[in-house]
Amino acid sequence: MLGWGLMSARNLNAAQQEAVQHSAGPAMVLAGAGSGKTTVLTARVAWLLENNLAQPENILLVTFTNKAAQEIKLRVRAQTNQDLPLCGTFHSVCAKLLRQSGGRIGISPSFTIYDSDDQVAAIKQIYKQHHFDDKEFAPKSVHALISKSKNELLSPAEYEQTATSNFQKFAAKIYTLYVKKLKAAQALDFDDLLMRAVELFQKDQPTRERWQQQISHVLIDEYQDTNTAQYVLTKFLAAPQNNLFVVGDFSQSIYSWRGADYRNMLALKTDYPDLKEYRLEQNYRSPQSILDAATAVIAKNTQHPILALWSEKTSADKIVSYSAQTGESEAAYVVQALSEQLRRYPASELAVLYRTNAQSRLFEEALLRAGISYRLVGGVKFYERKEIKDLLAYARIIVNPLDEVSQARAEKLGKRRLASLEAARSKLEKLSKEVPQEFLQQILKVTTYLGKYKPEVEEDSARLENVEELVAVASQFETVTQFLENIALVQDKQFADRDIEGQSNSVSLMSLHAAKGLEFAVVFLAGLEEELLPHSRSIFNPEELEEERRLCYVGMTRAKERLFLSCARSRYQYGVRSSRIPSRFLADIAQDLLEKIDDERRDSYQTTRTFPLADQRTLVVDEDMIEDMLSGKISIDAFIDS
Repeated sequence: MLGWGLMSARNLNAAQQEAVQHSAGPAMVLAGAGSGKTTVLTARVAWLLENNLAQPENILLVTFTNKAAQEIKLRVRAQTNQDLPLCGTFHSVCAKLLRQSGGRIGISPSFTIYDSDDQVAAIKQIYKQHHFDDKEFAPKSVHALISKSKNELLSPAEYEQTATSNFQKFAAKIYTLYVKKLKAAQALDFDDLLMRAVELFQKDQPTRERWQQQISHVLIDEYQDTNTAQYVLTKFLAAPQNNLFVVGDFSQSIYSWRGADYRNMLALKTDYPDLKEYRLEQNYRSPQSILDAATAVIAKNTQHPILALWSEKTSADKIVSYSAQTGESEAAYVVQALSEQLRRYPASELAVLYRTNAQSRLFEEALLRAGISYRLVGGVKFYERKEIKDLLAYARIIVNPLDEVSQARAEKLGKRRLASLEAARSKLEKLSKEVPQEFLQQILKVTTYLGKYKPEVEEDSARLENVEELVAVASQFETVTQFLENIALVQDKQFADRDIEGQSNSVSLMSLHAAKGLEFAVVFLAGLEEELLPHSRSIFNPEELEEERRLCYVGMTRAKERLFLSCARSRYQYGVRSSRIPSRFLADIAQDLLEKIDDERRDSYQTTRTFPLADQRTLVVDEDMIEDMLSGKISIDAFIDS
C-alpha cells in the first residue's frame, strides 16, 4: 500500500481511507449526506500528488459550483503546497477548452457567454424580428425546451424530428434561428459550452488526444447531478487511462427537471465493468434519530441504491411532528418554536424549508408579526440586478462589438451614453487587456451611469453599493475577459452563500431545492402534506414520486441538532379552504422517534402581536426558483402575487 508522505490519515475513517487510496481504474464513491465527501476528494488529490502518481497539471477535478472548486483548491494547497490548474465546474473547464481550441470547429476565441437572461433576450429579439406572438408561446418556455435539447445533445434538426406538439414544432423553429443568432454574435450559451465541447472532442482528434494525454486522473463531485452532455464529456476526458473517480449520492438527486439524471451513475457500472464501488455511510452532521427518520423515508425508493447512514452523535430530543388546524396556525407554531430556539442558537443556524416558493408567504407574515428578521432565498441575485447587468452590457460590447444582446441593453440606457462609450472605445479596448478595475471605472466615467442614482435615496444607495462591489470583484482579475467569463460561469449562488452562511443574523426561508448543500442547527420542514410533499404533479408518476422522497430526505438531513416536521389539516387553495391529508412520508417514520403535537391543544401559538414591518424582508438568490419559472413550473404572476 502506498504511503501518505507528509499528509496524515488520522482524520479519515476506515471507509474514507479505503476510497482515497483506490489504486487505479474507475471508482465510484457513494457518499451519504454529511459523510465528508469534500474531505475525501481533497485527500484523494493529496494522496495522488504525494505518492507521485500524478502532477497537478495531470489532475482534472470537476465540481458543480465555483465555491466548491475554490474550497477544494484551498484545501489541496494547504495540505500539499501545490495548486490545481484544472479545477472548476464542467462549464468553466469547457470554456477553457473552447477558448484554446474552439477555432478548430469555427468558434472564435473571444466568444461571449450568454447567461439565462441573455438567452431569453435573444429569443425575444427573434420573436420581434419574425413577428411571432409571445402570448401564444412564452419565450422563456421555448428557451427551457431548447436548453433541455442541448443538454441531451440534440441539434435543431434532431430536435425537430422528435417534435410532435405545436409548441415543440414552434420551439424547433426558434431553436434553428437561435443557433444562427448566437453564431452571428460570436456567442455561446451555457448549454453550448458543454455541447460544443463534446462536438470538438468528437470531430478533432488532435485536441482530444492532447487533453487525454495531459489528464491522467479525473475526479468529479456530485455525479448524481450530471446530464447527458456531462456524462459523454466524462468518458472523453477519462479515456484512455480511465482513472475516473466520481463521488455522488443517489438519494440526493433532486434536479431531474433541469436535466440531471442519477441513472448516469448506474450507467458507469455498464460502461466500466471494472468499476470499484466505495460507500461512505458515517454521518458527521446529524444525530442518529434524524438519520433513522430520513432513512425510513428514502428506503421506500426502489430504483437506486440506498445508503445506511449512521452517526456517533446522539440526541435526547425527539423529532417534533406538529399537526396544525390551518396553514396559518402552522406558520404561527413554527415562528413560536423559532423564537424558543433563538435562545439557544443564532438566527443564521435556523431554517424553514418548504416544497414550493408560494408557501413562504405565511411564514413571512408570521415572522414579520413576531419581529423576527429573515432572509428569503428566492429573489434577485447579484449578477442579475439591473445596475450590474447594465454595467456588464457596456463592458461586453467593448470586448465583443458583435454582442447584439448587450448592444440592445446599452441602447435602452440612452443613446448619448452609448455614443460616449463608443467615442472612448479605443482607450477602453486598451484598458480591457490590462486593468479590469480601471476599465469599469472608465466606463462609469464616460457614460455618467452613476448619475442615474441619488445616494440619499435608500434604494439608489443600495444600487450604488452594488456597483462598487462589482468594481471590487473586477480588481481580482488580470484581464476583462477573465472577469466577464468568471461572472458568466458563477453557478453556486456565491453572494447568497455568503449571506446565508456568514455573518447573517436572520432566519433563512428557502425551498428544499435551494437547501441542498447547506446545513443548519435547527430545521423546520413545513407542509408535509399530500399534494405538497409529495407534490401533486408527482403522486401518480413512480419516478417523480421517488424524487419527492429524495427531496424530503435532503431536507431532513440538513439538520445538525433538531428537526421539526409540520403539516396542516386545511389550507386556502384557489381562494377556498380545503382539507389536507398528512404526507405519506410522515407515516414512514417510526413513531418512537417522534414527539407528536396537535394544535388543538396549542391555541397559544396563534400569534396576534403586531410589529413594524419595515426592513424585515430580504431577498436572496435562488437559481432553482428561476429555473422553475423558466420551465413553467412556477407562474411568475402567481409568485409575485404570493
